[in-house]
Amino acid sequence: QLQASGGGLVQAGGSLRLSCAVSGSIFSINGIDWYRQAPGKQRELVGTIFSGGGTYYAGFVKGRFAISRDSAKNTVYLQMNSLKPEDTGVYYCKAQAVSGDYWGHGTLVTVSS
Repeated sequence: QLQASGGGLVQAGGSLRLSCAVSGSIFSINGIDWYRQAPGKQRELVGTIFSGGGTYYAGFVKGRFAISRDSAKNTVYLQMNSLKPEDTGVYYCKAQAVSGDYWGHGTLVTVSS
């Protein structure tokens, strides 16, 4: 019901844009989160876009990443700039809905030094 895409291999300092396609069958979504999980580490919240359009970012990505959405396409984006090797990991999107949380399959981002 959620599908993340856009991952790949990029050099440090480069950019990637991830997409999260959200199924129209999920109703009453309060927000869409982006998470990431680095090898050997716990999954962590990267940021959120709320239903009203506001956003939240974790401190480690502020100023480098931006979350946006295209409501007509039911898609949320994670624009990642100035990437660092420590940004490497599998990136996931999650819908916070009234009926519960819905996770998508992740997309791998690898940042080489």
